[in-house]
Amino acid sequence: MRIAFLGLGHMGLPMAHNLIAAGHEVTGFDVMPQARDAAAADGIPIAATGADAAASAEVVITMFPAGAHVLSAYREGLLAAAPTGTLFIESSTIAVADAQEAHALAIAAGHRQVDAPVSGGVVGAENATLAFMVGGSDDDFAAAQPVLERMGRRIVHCGGPGLGQAAKVCNNMILGVSQIVVGEAFVLAERLGLSHEALYEVASNASGQCWALSTNCPVPGPVPTSPANRDYQPGFAGALMAKDLGLALEAIEQTGTDARLGRLAQEIYAAYAAGDGATRDFSGIIADIRDGAV
Repeated sequence: MRIAFLGLGHMGLPMAHNLIAAGHEVTGFDVMPQARDAAAADGIPIAATGADAAASAEVVITMFPAGAHVLSAYREGLLAAAPTGTLFIESSTIAVADAQEAHALAIAAGHRQVDAPVSGGVVGAENATLAFMVGGSDDDFAAAQPVLERMGRRIVHCGGPGLGQAAKVCNNMILGVSQIVVGEAFVLAERLGLSHEALYEVASNASGQCWALSTNCPVPGPVPTSPANRDYQPGFAGALMAKDLGLALEAIEQTGTDARLGRLAQEIYAAYAAGDGATRDFSGIIADIRDGAV
């Protein structure tokens, strides 16, 4: 298929590369010159503008930093440039309300559209093992699925427009809270004289087992592939977790949900991202826990 891929950052670039490897004809664009240069060096043809990339596309995939960027791109030429009936796959992580507005704009312009945020980080993007949480009609999900399967391992239809983003915000609230408590547990273990290896051996094989422990272990050693063994190079940066928990907080307030741990996790990661945690993996929050800075 002819695919326009807009947003060629740490996640978007390997995703676009996997589509090319699967035989799709991909044209890319990014507003950042360095991202365009990196994509061109990786063999991805680059258009002069996003609208130019979309002009002959059957599918347009967007991977942008925030909902405002998505809505602006949709309104300011992207939808108008694409051929009628183009399938738009919106893979940014944005607010549910923004996802629903983007869907309405695309439908009004004569296109098809799904929201399909991802989980799995840069490693998942590179290895085509991402999970996609998809919101949209049954027909549009069916159209998007073969494309998403070239970039991910698990594709879940979560319901109507915006519900892919709803699943993402709930999932990342779980992740943010669990990463904090795993860090707290390791700090407590240190102060009690329990080794990292002993706590990991117990918890990873008992009721404390979770992704934040078994994959993203916040201390060096027990999980050699975790960011802790790379001086907390992301991975998934603290700034991104703070952003996602901000979206969770927005949803909590809109729905009147009593989510005290979600609110506290948002406060903790906002403080972490205000410092050097912005560019460190979110599991590096353990350093703030040790220092009593959370």
